[in-house]
Amino acid sequence: MNNVLIDVLSEEMIEKIVKDLEGTSVARSEEYLGRCLKENRLSKRITYVAFVNGDAAGLVNIVFNSDYPFFRENNIPEINDLLVHPKYRRQGIGSALLRKAEETAARSYRYIGLGVGLYKDYGPAQRLYAKSGYIPDGNGIAYKNKEVKPGASVPVDDDLLIYMYKGLQG
Repeated sequence: MNNVLIDVLSEEMIEKIVKDLEGTSVARSEEYLGRCLKENRLSKRITYVAFVNGDAAGLVNIVFNSDYPFFRENNIPEINDLLVHPKYRRQGIGSALLRKAEETAARSYRYIGLGVGLYKDYGPAQRLYAKSGYIPDGNGIAYKNKEVKPGASVPVDDDLLIYMYKGLQG
């Protein structure tokens, strides 16, 4: 991992991020990044962006008041939308962003959590989180942040998640 810089999202970065991620599976719109920036300014989240040799290589959010009820009720911030540009994968960018989020959360919280999708596209993320010490929260799977009851049918899409968490302080 050479020449990696991780910095807090700023208005000046938005156009560059959109351009650098355009046409990839992790493309993000100017509107989305603008919403992240607004919520950063309101202290609802913090967004970190990874740059490699000046190119936007990935990003991650920490959402301080999760929409997932178990995290919200237990004061667990949520890692959200961790993504890495396909050409920078398997170079430690995702791990570096994850560590940065954990270090930031550890200043004020005992735990940090995240939700991860269940189909094959999420396999690399599932492995990263398991290797990084995240464990399932014990509440089963959720669809759109609501528990999926036995026998229920839900779409297998990006809203079908298993939530995991990790202790941050000894």
